[in-house]
Amino acid sequence: MAPIALKRVYEPADAEDGTRVLIDRLWPRGLRKDKAHIDFWAKDVAPSDALRRWFAHKPERWEEFAKRYRAELAAPEAQPQVEALRAMTRKGRVTLLYAARDESMNNAVVLRDDLRKRH
Repeated sequence: MAPIALKRVYEPADAEDGTRVLIDRLWPRGLRKDKAHIDFWAKDVAPSDALRRWFAHKPERWEEFAKRYRAELAAPEAQPQVEALRAMTRKGRVTLLYAARDESMNNAVVLRDDLRKRH
């Protein structure tokens, strides 16, 4: 498995990024599609709207959010894109892009750890 990097989607693209995958359900505010340098938009691996709203980036909800999100990633409807991401990691470096401001408590952290664990 190649390295999986995490990066805010608003940061400039870099040659070291490899395949750039947006993993948010909503397109990031203020970001033009022609300037985003996104190779793949994996909407179906993003947390559900209900889970995203419930979490609301409150640190005290982080552990429960991660648990619920892992359950969503294990659901049959998420499997095609989860498998597509796994396939990408077998071919080379992948950078998971997210819009959240918090770099340590966001869906990209959970997804990266899940991909590493299931590889």
